Amino acid sequence: MHFKLLFYVAVFMAAVIINVDMWASETQKYYPETDPQVLRKLDKWQDIKFGLLMHWGPYSQWGVVESWSICPEDEDWCRRKSDNYVEYVKEYENLKTTFNPTKFDPEKWAWAADDAGMKYVVFTTKHHDGFCMFDTKTTDYKITDSGCPFSTHPKSNITREIFDAFRRRGFMIGAYFSKPDWHCPYYWWPNFPPADRNVNYNISKYRDRWENFIRYTHDQVDELMTDYGTIDVLWLDGGWVQPYTDEKLREYKNMIDFKQPNLQSQDIRLGEIVEKAREKQPGLIVVDRAVEGRYQNYLTPENMIPKEPIKDPWESNIISGGGYSYAFNAKYMSGARVIRILIDIVAKGGNLLLNIAPSPAGEFDADAYKMLQGVGEWMKVNGECIYETRAHEPYRDNRKLYFTKSKHGSAVYAIYIADEDEKTLPQEIFVTSIKWSPEFKTQMLGSDDVLITQPLGTGFKIIVPEKIQRNAQTRTAWVFKITIDAGQ
Repeated sequence: MHFKLLFYVAVFMAAVIINVDMWASETQKYYPETDPQVLRKLDKWQDIKFGLLMHWGPYSQWGVVESWSICPEDEDWCRRKSDNYVEYVKEYENLKTTFNPTKFDPEKWAWAADDAGMKYVVFTTKHHDGFCMFDTKTTDYKITDSGCPFSTHPKSNITREIFDAFRRRGFMIGAYFSKPDWHCPYYWWPNFPPADRNVNYNISKYRDRWENFIRYTHDQVDELMTDYGTIDVLWLDGGWVQPYTDEKLREYKNMIDFKQPNLQSQDIRLGEIVEKAREKQPGLIVVDRAVEGRYQNYLTPENMIPKEPIKDPWESNIISGGGYSYAFNAKYMSGARVIRILIDIVAKGGNLLLNIAPSPAGEFDADAYKMLQGVGEWMKVNGECIYETRAHEPYRDNRKLYFTKSKHGSAVYAIYIADEDEKTLPQEIFVTSIKWSPEFKTQMLGSDDVLITQPLGTGFKIIVPEKIQRNAQTRTAWVFKITIDAGQ
């Protein structure tokens, strides 16, 4: 059975960025970290701003949503094109026997990401379906098992190869790891059919089985923290695996159209996992995403941009084309679109984690490389307004003017975002929310010329000479660096 792309509606929206008001109501309480080593690493992570997320596994061969089509929940976005659930799951898990990405070349990915200005990578070591893209000793459902044809390849331990390739280019390394595991018999016990995404048996009644799952999870995370070099971020997904109070469970189950009959408290003793992980990876950033508490070191709005700045550390993970997993004939964003998104996110104090899904053969699509190249050309001139910056108050002056500020000095960057059909800089840039000073020194990034500024109302205007208008090195967005000239 071969499946073409399932439509990503509802949650995924196929690379459409959703800028919704409801984010304000979804913002979770942030629990600040106190460990000095974690705080230093978190500060470094906030400096680098731009990362690469990759969802990849045997499911790429069908071009379907990662893992979710084997979840027996009745949702349009994870519906499978089969009337026989049991047979579908068998065929899905049999994808292991045909997964052979012989064109896998992580050095090429790392080069392209580096050239685009990315500074960290997060890779799916295991998604909810339980297939391990690393050489775990806990299961044979893995890329390095003899039942997978790629196991004989010299780069078969895919996670290690990716982490090593990106680390050699100075990237911070993030390990995505799913807390639920739908292949593990200690999570979805074959004695019962699964009804939803949750563990499919009563944990209170079968406590020993749940303890086996806890041990299984701890062992896998320990392998990643032990055998794969320096890890900077442990990026945990599957937020429903968490402890719940009885009151919280009643609240969820009383919701209209609630569709998780097996939801129950699922305590994997995350504190023990984190403690052991940080013994081997001091300063490790932990992202127990979507779960309020001390192990969510930064917030992670998914495939959307918050409407307003968030004062706490945060990151938007955004689809670049198709879905999170590989989609045949995916349409990727332009480099210009990514630049606009990056500016919006950074101006609001966040990081952009851009998802690109490798193909079944182990390649990025040509349009993905084209997109990265377009971003890189802009970043080489204007990266100064992105890296080592923080949110400025206000973050935006009007529809087209955004601000960031230097972490280390007094520089403010005014970023003028052009309309799609706007190819030439205007003669005047109006800044209404910053009070003018005669000591301002203003330059456009990519030019050594000092520009004239003049007071205007509550703010000022920047005069752009014809020479700079004509010879501006970049398109999409132009950046003006505003500093106090101490020499005056």
